[in-house]
Amino acid sequence: MKHALLLILCSCYSFKPVFPDETIVSVLRRQVLSAASWALKQAPVTVTSASCNRSAGGLHDFYSEGDYWWPVPGHPDSPYVQRDGMTNPANFVAHRLAMIRFSCIVGALASAYRITGDSKYVLAAQRHLKAWFTDPATCMYPDLLYAQAIKGRFTGRGIGIIDTIHLMEVAQGVLVMQDAAVFDRELLAGVRKWFREYLQWLTSHQYGKDEMNAKNNHGTCWVMQVAAFARLTGDSVLLQFCRKRYMEVLLPGQMAKDGSFPLELARTKPYGYSLFNLDAMVMICQILSDSHNDLWHFQLPDGRSIRKGIEYMYPYVADKHKWPYKADVMYWDEWPVAPPFLVFGANTWKQKDWFDTWKRLDHQPEHSEVIRNLPIRYPLIWL
Repeated sequence: MKHALLLILCSCYSFKPVFPDETIVSVLRRQVLSAASWALKQAPVTVTSASCNRSAGGLHDFYSEGDYWWPVPGHPDSPYVQRDGMTNPANFVAHRLAMIRFSCIVGALASAYRITGDSKYVLAAQRHLKAWFTDPATCMYPDLLYAQAIKGRFTGRGIGIIDTIHLMEVAQGVLVMQDAAVFDRELLAGVRKWFREYLQWLTSHQYGKDEMNAKNNHGTCWVMQVAAFARLTGDSVLLQFCRKRYMEVLLPGQMAKDGSFPLELARTKPYGYSLFNLDAMVMICQILSDSHNDLWHFQLPDGRSIRKGIEYMYPYVADKHKWPYKADVMYWDEWPVAPPFLVFGANTWKQKDWFDTWKRLDHQPEHSEVIRNLPIRYPLIWL
């Protein structure tokens, strides 16, 4: 009976089994419903719940500080200096943590709704959506003027735009739940309006332009975010722009012929950054591929493609001891967890070994640094 129910669910929601009797929904069902049970009990926490006296913004402005910037010993008032790859635990990240929490709540509720069809998950999600996007008392302004600031140097930077990768599963969760009869239509219009305004800022402000033109994972994440938000708002022009940028800029500019990402390998965390950038590129393919645009099978004349990237990293996820480069300077032991690129790649090409590896890895990481660099935690809502 249970097996028959799973097959019905897979049929209704177009989940594609990677091989007989083993489906993505069967792997994640218990975890999703447990997380959704937790999410049902949570009250909204937005940017207005915490503040920092170093922020140049106001109560409704998102604020964060660059992770790898530190005070000069003995000179607490001097401008901070960089220690690449070394996270300063004293920097302000409360708004980022609140956004990650928001993403986890909506992702869990939307996933549970997709599995069960129970409207209680939609009703619970709406409390958080209202608090973040439409309630004048608690909402976040639709820009990122003060993200990843550096004491004594910058009140905000374009590089901080990467912080809103954690709104992607919020946008996708809304897409999954929006047709529910209990979804407040006025709230839905308000959420879409917020994302339209944020997209306008991302594509017109100099910070957004700087991030779009970044050569490494930051440029990838700009396209990934814009694609996810543009799909919610129905902006076909931006969606096509993102497809073109992936094919003409990201893939040729970042991937080597062997499928690696040299700019990520040059960092002090080559393993973690390689995983992160591959996840982002895979999500671009997942979001932007449709019946008329197949980024999954797109390849450059020399054979570079997203599959080449997955094939390059897969052996080092299956067995990290094979990694031929230096270990990451921090959080080396915390990786890998179940990476999005493996489950979406396995689903696309029916690769049993990829699926088996993804299945056995950790689907519920608890370390904050790992969660920060894992923007996709609920794959069911993306399939």
